[in-house]
Amino acid sequence: MLFMACGVRSYTMRKAFKYRIYPNVNQKRELEIMLETHRRLYNECLGQRKDAYETSQKSIKYTEQSAWFKAERSSNGYYAQLNFSSAQATMRRLQRSFENFFRRVKSGEKPGYPRFKGYGRFTSWTYPAVGDGCRLFDSGKLRLQNIGMVKVKLHRPWQGEIKTLSIKQEADHWYVIASCDVGDAPEPRAEQTTVAIDVGIEHFLSTDDGQHVSNPTYLKQSLKKLRVTGRSVSRKKKGGSNRRKAVHQLQKVHRKVANQRRDFHHKEASKLVQRYAYIAAESLNIKSMVRNSRLSRSISDAGWNQFLGILRSKAEEAGSVFVDVDPKHTSQDCSECGARVHKKLSVRWHKCPNCGLKLQRDVNAARNILAKARYEPLKHNVRHQA
Repeated sequence: MLFMACGVRSYTMRKAFKYRIYPNVNQKRELEIMLETHRRLYNECLGQRKDAYETSQKSIKYTEQSAWFKAERSSNGYYAQLNFSSAQATMRRLQRSFENFFRRVKSGEKPGYPRFKGYGRFTSWTYPAVGDGCRLFDSGKLRLQNIGMVKVKLHRPWQGEIKTLSIKQEADHWYVIASCDVGDAPEPRAEQTTVAIDVGIEHFLSTDDGQHVSNPTYLKQSLKKLRVTGRSVSRKKKGGSNRRKAVHQLQKVHRKVANQRRDFHHKEASKLVQRYAYIAAESLNIKSMVRNSRLSRSISDAGWNQFLGILRSKAEEAGSVFVDVDPKHTSQDCSECGARVHKKLSVRWHKCPNCGLKLQRDVNAARNILAKARYEPLKHNVRHQA
């Protein structure tokens, strides 16, 4: 028996659909003003919390800031233009940042106190209730409070019921992101088709049956253009319109790289999900891995974390079981006899002196991942929610 999917509970799935919107000149100006107002609201609330704690050791709660904002709207014209629910969502966003900060303090992690958002570092806001300040129509229109009807490119229909809508800016493009409730997750597939994958730099991924997927290295291919546009930004005077234009050009290059990488991840994840009902992968600590100064760029270029997240999401949607296992010693142990064969990262072939097995390093690791997935309990590996 390969895996057991019993005991997996059904849960409601949420899926995001991202569409580009095309505001006219006036609407674009109003969108920029609204985004800037949300940024300033976030920073002002953060400043209030910071000052209150430093002066009187007092913590300000979200409810207090929501009441303050309600009163402030009568004297601040910019705040008055914001949809109240979307402003509350921005204040809840700050509240979650503090909750995560205190969680990290308790667990002994690096705390990372919430930061003020500089210009260009706050790129989106959310409407938590559809119909309250926003509505997306299947005719290709988006209605926003105080902005009007905006054209939307619906390149595919959304599924299920829209729960929240978010407006996001990426360089000079604007998008609407619809978070939808698409119903209960499907039952696990009955096929006994399994695969284990090991992600890497030499090959983007390797499977336990010896197949490899080449690493596309989109960031590496764009380094020359990034250097040129980066130097152009550094030559411009800070705060000037020319610098802002140069920054947009740099953002466009990064956006193209991100889009290429995301498209590649979606396609490779779809191939795996279509072929296999059970997929095993390593549970990697990417944050620790990128601290390696020699490999950080290559690791970031591969985007393993994004790929594994997409793969998990697609597996759940298709009824496949996704299992992640402890990566400890998967590259060092022999997949044939279990002997531990220590080797440096530069050694790309596994040669076991005990049983004589010779195998590409990543394929050997993938076989060990599959062996671990067969015996580790699914209750903490398979994502399932009530």
